[in-house]
Amino acid sequence: MCTSHDHNQGEPTPTGAGRRGFLRATALLGAAATAGVALPTVAEASDKGGWRPDPDSRRFTLAVMPDTQYLFDGPSIHPAPLEASLRYLLEQGKDDNIVFLSHLGDLTQNGAEAEFDAIGETFGILDRRGVGYSVLAGNHDVNSSTDDQRGSTPYLDTFGPKRFKGRKTFGGASDDGYNTYHLFTAAGREWMVLALDWRLSAKGYAWAKDVLARHPKTPVVLTTHELVVEDDALSAYGQQLWDRLVADHDQIFLALGGHYWPAGRAVRKNAAGHDVHLHLTNYQNRYFGGAAMIRLYHFDLDRNVIDVETVSPWILGRAAKGLNELERQEIELSGDADRFSVDIDFADRFAGFAPVPARPARPASRLLIPGTQAYWRFDAAPSGTVRDLSGRGNDLTTVSVGGGTLGWSADHHPDQPGHGSLEFTGFKSPLKGAYLKTVDKAPLNSATFKDGYTIEAFYRLPADWDPDHNAWSGIVSRTGTGGAAGRTGDDPDEPLATLSLSNDREPQWAMRPLNQQGIATNWGQETPLETWWHLAVVNDGRHTTLYVEGCPVVRNPRPAAVGITSVGLPWLLGGYTYADKIDQILHGRLGDVRIVSRALPVTSFMTH
Repeated sequence: MCTSHDHNQGEPTPTGAGRRGFLRATALLGAAATAGVALPTVAEASDKGGWRPDPDSRRFTLAVMPDTQYLFDGPSIHPAPLEASLRYLLEQGKDDNIVFLSHLGDLTQNGAEAEFDAIGETFGILDRRGVGYSVLAGNHDVNSSTDDQRGSTPYLDTFGPKRFKGRKTFGGASDDGYNTYHLFTAAGREWMVLALDWRLSAKGYAWAKDVLARHPKTPVVLTTHELVVEDDALSAYGQQLWDRLVADHDQIFLALGGHYWPAGRAVRKNAAGHDVHLHLTNYQNRYFGGAAMIRLYHFDLDRNVIDVETVSPWILGRAAKGLNELERQEIELSGDADRFSVDIDFADRFAGFAPVPARPARPASRLLIPGTQAYWRFDAAPSGTVRDLSGRGNDLTTVSVGGGTLGWSADHHPDQPGHGSLEFTGFKSPLKGAYLKTVDKAPLNSATFKDGYTIEAFYRLPADWDPDHNAWSGIVSRTGTGGAAGRTGDDPDEPLATLSLSNDREPQWAMRPLNQQGIATNWGQETPLETWWHLAVVNDGRHTTLYVEGCPVVRNPRPAAVGITSVGLPWLLGGYTYADKIDQILHGRLGDVRIVSRALPVTSFMTH
């Protein structure tokens, strides 16, 4: 039992089914009947075979296990729950891409040799498969009045550096053996778990700082036994750890501890002004000493989130045989403290010590793939004519409305070939701004693309974008009306083709194919402000697909759409016409634009 009981309180019951852990639990429960308390036979999982998490996937899982002390308490040693959790990690390892397990200390109740013999043997399940994991000493594993200079103990004999020597993830240990660091590869980069003793000595702090200094670009998850005491509060030792180590080391973005209960969270800003997430995880006060519950930190670097769930594999495994009353209650005790999400913009958070290298600009010649009809980019402020880099003569001239002008910015989409963009400042009423149009004799003006086409553009809308004044502005559009082309279905005054943005900032490709009287429309989803976006409209000669950031949208029409109707009039960048008059001008930034006379695969988009 922990030394403090001030926070030994019950946790709230959830108001509804939550994430996958709770759904998994309830699915296993089914209609199981109440059964007596009896230790189950642990489902056997093969201890053979290697541990092979995917090092490149941008989704991976860090497993965390807090205080297991009541399972290893003198004559009351029950390894089955721990075995169930460890085997669960083996069985779920591939599906969840589990890369590492961190135990948060208080492995045992009394720190006795027999207790450590039992738990050491149980952890052999992971050793035989080469699974990366860390442990650390809690106050019940050692003499709680000592620090990491205490010397030999049963803990050190069982879980000292010699146990991890040769393990792929083992980085090293302090001279005393009580502090270790571990390295694993996930999402294509190196990560560290820094596992620190119950109490750090001056030597311990110096060692930890040296490890961080020797891995200056590695994001770090710090684990220790005591850190957070309750929501938004650190313990006295936790505060010392923050002041002497965490606050000045920006690499530490997540710190985990146990010892107290119930589970809680805190956030502190470090010296660099960045958030550090500090979590308390401990379930020893729950049924069967917490039953070796595990917390799963599911990292998703594409969504910039860590989804957290807490599961008890031992109780889940008993569901088929029927659960007793306390087990049923336990399986439902997963409130907001145990199942939540942490939003982290990983690239931004790590930029101070490991910035993602900016993608260099690519020469225009690399973008002139077969079939390129026009390619415009804005590497510098425009002066007069904007040349079509394809060499086909589809040059652009500036048209000013109400005295409006075009600006230039070095801002650009991170995957844009050219490192610059045009700044459009359109306004609806009164109409003002400037846009670009192809010269009168441009070959593009008469092109009909009967065999297919790909139109690509990069854009970004500013924070002050207002649907009342800026909606329905064109990114790329073709002038001329349906009525002039003899295609009078729908509104005959609409332009022949336009890639526009709706009042909800939804990209829309609306055009008149050669084989239809009416307008064919592809719709994308709302695109947030102050974010660069890449759009691609791809027609394979029969069907058209709109892509946002290389992903097809849901509203792509099924009817055949062949080519683009033309009456020989110019194309516009940043402008939209209605009844052959300029009606709206883009308010935002426009990057590279390319038009190709064939359908391109996603792998050939300008983002690649």
